[in-house]
Amino acid sequence: MPVNLPTNLLRSFVAIVDTGSMLNASEQVFVTQSALSLQIKRLEELVQQTLFLREGRRLNLTSAGEVLLDYARRVLLLHDEAVAAVSAGRFAGPARIGMVQDFADSLLSGLLSRFSELHPDAQIYARVAGTAELQTLLDRRELDILLGFAAPNDPHAVTIAPMSWYGEAALVERDVIPLAVLEEPCRFREAAIRALEDSGLQWRIAVETPNLATLKAAVGAGLGVTCRTHLFLGDSEALEHERLPQLPRVAAILRAGDKLDKAAHRLAELARETVQTL
Repeated sequence: MPVNLPTNLLRSFVAIVDTGSMLNASEQVFVTQSALSLQIKRLEELVQQTLFLREGRRLNLTSAGEVLLDYARRVLLLHDEAVAAVSAGRFAGPARIGMVQDFADSLLSGLLSRFSELHPDAQIYARVAGTAELQTLLDRRELDILLGFAAPNDPHAVTIAPMSWYGEAALVERDVIPLAVLEEPCRFREAAIRALEDSGLQWRIAVETPNLATLKAAVGAGLGVTCRTHLFLGDSEALEHERLPQLPRVAAILRAGDKLDKAAHRLAELARETVQTL
């Protein structure tokens, strides 16, 4: 008898590889870490091979795991294409959208709720991450829509906004300006550092975080200055100081996969309309 590999097990396996940990993968596939661990154990039993080796907190693929990963991606791609093909004309879902943290507050509560009201039968999967990570997921066809930041001349630009400084003026007057930044890669981090260095100003990273909420808290607490768009602190005024250099502009972009179903196509239209008003 041939061995059948359930797609939910393969999807969990790929999620662990792509996110780098059980914790992150559990958030992506919407199961608990214990359930995810059992799924991987079941998959290893089916293929009769160990798929991961644990080194400290890291999970590394075995040689068998690397072989299975390529097949798992192809199986899931064909599976999702088959579902979309036989469900033509209906909202098969889920419509998969990824967005940077700056958009999450306004879009998760606005765009996605609006889409759900208009199309209650459609499913949505939302991923919040950096633009580089989201682009990788889009390239792998694990996302349908990407909302992120890019250079002003990007062909996918929906709107262009200026970068601005945020923080307490007293910090700018110090000999070494303390910065609060997101972890690399980050377009705003690079812009702030480049602008300061080009102006001959000394700087140091006082706060580094992967989380935008923590960045806001750090700036609000007077721990450092940062550079973002007007979405960062809403109605709060940007920091203007004669010592601070000008910053470049940045584009809000929308990129989409080449094979959108009806639900994803409609979500992309609503996303474009929403971003244009931000």
